[in-house]
Amino acid sequence: MPRAGVHPGRWENAALEIQEALQKGKIGIIVNSQWYVPFSQSKTNKDAARRVLDFVLGWLMDPLIRGDYPLNMRELVGNRLPKFTKEQSEMVKGAFDFIGLNYYSSSYAKNVLPSYGLKNSYNTDFHARITGDLQLCYPQNKLLVKVQNNDQAASSWLHIYPQGLRELLLYIKENYGNPTIFITENGVDEVNNKTMPLKEALNDNTRIEYYHKHLLALRNAMRDGANVKGYFAWSLLDNFEWADGYTLRFGLNFVDYDDGMKRHPKNSAHWFKKFLREMKQG
Repeated sequence: MPRAGVHPGRWENAALEIQEALQKGKIGIIVNSQWYVPFSQSKTNKDAARRVLDFVLGWLMDPLIRGDYPLNMRELVGNRLPKFTKEQSEMVKGAFDFIGLNYYSSSYAKNVLPSYGLKNSYNTDFHARITGDLQLCYPQNKLLVKVQNNDQAASSWLHIYPQGLRELLLYIKENYGNPTIFITENGVDEVNNKTMPLKEALNDNTRIEYYHKHLLALRNAMRDGANVKGYFAWSLLDNFEWADGYTLRFGLNFVDYDDGMKRHPKNSAHWFKKFLREMKQG
């Protein structure tokens, strides 16, 4: 997927001024980030985890808060990274009302020594290996154990780690001035098994557990001061998922693609309804 970093022009601020003045609206940016756990407690691996965060999250957040890209990026990418003029830096700093955060998963980050034979790219510049594979983990670092049997996400990249949401929110709080945050995506998938009976397909207890634990992690982050104002589950309905198409299902509601797109609430939809009602009642 193409990635777009922050580099401002005059029209962005003009659009912001029009939106706020005439429509009384709020404008923000959505960032997509995992939490990165050091592969071990060595300084090199802790530094690697921070570098990856700088490349994934800081690439967008640092210009919005500080007016420039992270120092790690400046040092490692060099003149391949655009430079802000003083005017651009001042223009982009603070040019948002809120931050939207998409969080699904966490990974380990392990330091990798620079290789002169390795082609420079976004995926190699941070000099780290990102993995969730248990075979590469030290015994004391089994934080990201893939939940086995029926509790594993369908996507190989999605390692169920609710604590990562709390850690990421508190990292943003401490490093970026505690901006207003909306969780704009958070969810887990299952394989679209066309031979599975509907009754069984609606029994998505893994998703219920995922949301329950992530919402608890979110609550704990808010109690620790994270300025979170809203939460959106991904997703209301099963949908076309990028390159995976209709092979995965993220929805709270089952969509029958072979019967006029009929909707059927999964167990998670009933759970979410009950959860929201209980929260409203206090």
